[in-house]
Amino acid sequence: MRTAYHEQLDALTAQLGEMCGLAGAAMERATQALLQADLELAEQVITDHERIAAMSSKAEESAFVLLALQAPVAGDLRSIVAAIQIAADVERMGALALHVAKIARRRHPQHALPEEVNGYFAEMGRLAVELGNSAQEVLLTRDPEKAARIHEEDDAMDDLHRHLFTVLMDKEWKHGVAAAVDVTLLGRFYERFADHAVEIARRVIFQVTGKHPDDEDLTTTR
Repeated sequence: MRTAYHEQLDALTAQLGEMCGLAGAAMERATQALLQADLELAEQVITDHERIAAMSSKAEESAFVLLALQAPVAGDLRSIVAAIQIAADVERMGALALHVAKIARRRHPQHALPEEVNGYFAEMGRLAVELGNSAQEVLLTRDPEKAARIHEEDDAMDDLHRHLFTVLMDKEWKHGVAAAVDVTLLGRFYERFADHAVEIARRVIFQVTGKHPDDEDLTTTR
């Protein structure tokens, strides 16, 4: 009975890891759609999001079944509760990639981004993909040290987001209000994507150690 239970828990973890990979891939395609004004890629991201949403619902359902039928305690209970929260985090990451793709689609055939901020979003997109891959690795390895290091990539994303605002606030900005709104929203989408990856790392640390890490813990562990 317990062997079957742990097999189900391992399958749930593998599913969550696959979802992280899909979310990272979605943000990669959404970024390319944004930078290249590629309508086909944007549409692909929008269509593919249904798969991530369906997997999130299935993962939550599997976790609740384990709670109801197995009555887990201690570490097993932590793992299942954290899995429910992680499923929501990953689904949100996919939704943020969806929002990026929708802006690219709405502005097509024009580019949504002024050329001077393309470099920021190319780098933010690269970091988002790395964060998706890192979250996937952390989920599958359950390594708290690797989980703590995700915070470094989030710091880099935060730095880019702050620098982006210096461009928007510059008196030389000449692209109008609509472009400023798009850039502001897009920057926030990438920042939040990174934040959810950090939350996944926190939840893995909680699964393994039973402790909720704060920012100082993450900084000193890495």
